[in-house]
Amino acid sequence: MLKLAWLFCFGFIICSSCTNQIQQNNEYDICIYGGTSSGIIAATAGARLGLKVVVIEPGRHLGGLSSGGLGATDIGNKYAVTGIAREFYRKLGAHYKRFESWTFEPHVAEEIFNEYANHPNITVIINHRLKKVDKKENKIESVQIVPSKSSGIFPGRKIRAGIFIDCSYEGDLMASAGISYTVGREDNTTYGEQYNGFQIREKHQFPDSIDPYIIPGDSLSGLVWGISDRKAEKPGTGDHRVQAYNFRLCLTQDTSNWIPISKPRGYNATKYELLRRLIEQRDRKKWKHTLNSYLSIIMMPNGKTDINNNGPFSTDLIGGNYDYPEANFHKRKRIIALHENYIKGLLYFLGYDPSVPDTLRKQMLSWGFAKDEFTDNNGFPHQIYVREARRMIGQYVMTEHNCLGDSVVNDGIGLAAYTMDSHNCQRIVVNGMVKNEGDVQIGGFPPYPVSYRSITPKKNECMNLLVPVCLSASHIAYGSIRMEPVFMVLGQSAAVAAHLAIKNHCSVQDINVSELNNILNTNPYLNNVPPDIIVDNSCSENVFFYGQWENTSRWMRQYMSDFSVAYPDGNTKKRFIFQCNITFPGNYAGYYFVPGPGNLKQEGIPAPAMPVRVKGPQFDTILVLNLTSANNDWLFLGEYAFPSPGKFSVEIIADTLSYPALADAILLTYQRKTE
Repeated sequence: MLKLAWLFCFGFIICSSCTNQIQQNNEYDICIYGGTSSGIIAATAGARLGLKVVVIEPGRHLGGLSSGGLGATDIGNKYAVTGIAREFYRKLGAHYKRFESWTFEPHVAEEIFNEYANHPNITVIINHRLKKVDKKENKIESVQIVPSKSSGIFPGRKIRAGIFIDCSYEGDLMASAGISYTVGREDNTTYGEQYNGFQIREKHQFPDSIDPYIIPGDSLSGLVWGISDRKAEKPGTGDHRVQAYNFRLCLTQDTSNWIPISKPRGYNATKYELLRRLIEQRDRKKWKHTLNSYLSIIMMPNGKTDINNNGPFSTDLIGGNYDYPEANFHKRKRIIALHENYIKGLLYFLGYDPSVPDTLRKQMLSWGFAKDEFTDNNGFPHQIYVREARRMIGQYVMTEHNCLGDSVVNDGIGLAAYTMDSHNCQRIVVNGMVKNEGDVQIGGFPPYPVSYRSITPKKNECMNLLVPVCLSASHIAYGSIRMEPVFMVLGQSAAVAAHLAIKNHCSVQDINVSELNNILNTNPYLNNVPPDIIVDNSCSENVFFYGQWENTSRWMRQYMSDFSVAYPDGNTKKRFIFQCNITFPGNYAGYYFVPGPGNLKQEGIPAPAMPVRVKGPQFDTILVLNLTSANNDWLFLGEYAFPSPGKFSVEIIADTLSYPALADAILLTYQRKTE
């Protein structure tokens, strides 16, 4: 496991449902635009710090993508997720009766976001959008909002606040406040990058020889639907194009809980001609068709899915979103409807078109939309996947150099960890063949810090605005940062920064970032519960071992991690001891991390019965852990009382085991005062 300096703890806030009642005076400490996951975590952080917060959400649901179908958490290293964001995934775990859950159903996530929003210091205004920003010199004084579906010709309701935080996926508040921003892809020369701009690569790519013309071989017949007439550019050339959007679909095979796939209004099979040609070519090559070849089907709890784009022709509507970032509310609605219609048509084509092989059609028709999800939208997600829209040009621009570790900031306020991931941006003709352009997937780097300056505008543009979602980053760096857990972490950091700016009567640019990080590290859930204690196998000052233990590295999605392993060799003494000091009295829950088997030698499976000795000032017990019962997850060791400070240790006893013993990490989380 990668050792992180960022610690996290678990606190409990019991809430019920959110409110949309507006305070009579319409004056707040913090005004947050966008009830996304970042927005709700930012609001929670502000509220726990004693600030009065208002959240303005143009839609009718809270949580953004995290409650809108994206249940397969995208994060290269989940141990980079700290603070209230970590608490969110533990609340999901509590729902599913486990420690943490990184896969979840949309309605469960929405319930938790609503619980957060029910804090007495938080006011939520749904179904309202931004009309105007009232700004004096370089300071926002108020915003005017109107009902989302209105024409906006009448005066809006005025909301005043000390600090404003733009947590929208589109950056509408930022743009309306006159902040510098960009849309599209920078040229590689802009920031000395390698992976920005025009890129034709092998992932999610059409094979050679797929004809792009309506009449194959006849360029005069015109291009098949979805293909642009633009020409190929020099690699790295910048443009205005935006990586493709889609919806993350929650389907089920439970016929008692599904809405069958049906023909959408205005269905036109010619939109899927490229898919038909792809299937036809694969047929000629004796391809074994599976639905996973065309849709990325990721299983969620209770037999549901999070379906994402997969392959050269899938749920991404490539080229359908260029106008979205700067469009008004009503034009965006039309663009969203086009995406919805396209995806529903795709599922119908796969299920019913006679050109699709029977086996593939049967697989598609074994699924339907989950009836108990998105109940006010007939089972279809309410949130389009806005992978990227506007990006601020702030005090500091995060680039691929930060992602790759070539440039490390000294004012980090959160960690990003995912691959530099751009979906395709356009579909063009290259050498008489159709090709997708824009997909880039570059990983293999550890978590890296995101600069505080990247969420702050230039001071001369605005001194009381923070932008944790449409932050200051190049297109390709944004592709790594743009993950929901990171947005949540940055949302909390923004709220703490707002608290410091208000307390010290200064601009957001002038707060003490060291003080901000001290709060995040010592009080990560902002509820005065001590931080978690994590001891990794690589933490030399807190681990001891006897006998032969090998250090084994493995890939965990996008990053390399490690653990220690002892292989059986008779009766040689082999022990591995984790230890730490408890300085804050109370009851602590202990956990033992079980890594994935990775590249184990010999039997290839870890010990099904591994003795461990758990010891403290008032207890000394032997437990037997089944390492085959968890995979990249925590095993519960029990709850232990520390009426006063003392030492805690976990000793792995691998002397006589017939299977490999694994040592990765232990975790202690504060539960309550010792009775």
